[in-house]
Amino acid sequence: MVSVIASSVRKGNVIEKEGKLYLVLTAENIHPGKGTPVTHLEMRRISDGVKTVERLRTTDSIEKAFVEHSDYNYLYQDGDSYVFMEPQTFEQVTVGPDVIGDKAPYLNENMQVQLQTFEGRPISIEIPQRATFEVVDTEPVMKGQTASGSFKPAVLSNGVRTMVPTHIVIGTRIVVMTEDGAYVERAKD
Repeated sequence: MVSVIASSVRKGNVIEKEGKLYLVLTAENIHPGKGTPVTHLEMRRISDGVKTVERLRTTDSIEKAFVEHSDYNYLYQDGDSYVFMEPQTFEQVTVGPDVIGDKAPYLNENMQVQLQTFEGRPISIEIPQRATFEVVDTEPVMKGQTASGSFKPAVLSNGVRTMVPTHIVIGTRIVVMTEDGAYVERAKD
């Protein structure tokens, strides 16, 4: 553990408060016109997943934990858990759904991810910003619907619903943002 000032805390950091570890989900420094600047932290307690919101003065001292960042490849889902493999040692790690959270639909087989571990226990995951999926359901293309900027609903192979341009048809592979499922472009493969 190391003491840092609250304004230096970032998303993904692990901090210790009252003997418990918290994963920082969002960190925002607010500088009002009048008054003291504050740091607004949204955190998840690692032990039980309870979310909390903390407001600190930017100069307040806070304990930051050292977290190990390691690259892993996603293998498969086993019931509620997800199995990852370390590429050099082939060691497999099982990660619970509380750590994966809303990123689960965007996991592709053999996708390289970064797992954050504290004392050998997975506490957080980072996946690539973009992922490629196939469109499995959408409205057919209508003749004359070529106006750029118009979108239609579609369902992807991972079950996520998103909006795609009108020229996209069933079977087309597209790239989406893993943060919100937004359409980026047609896949180049």
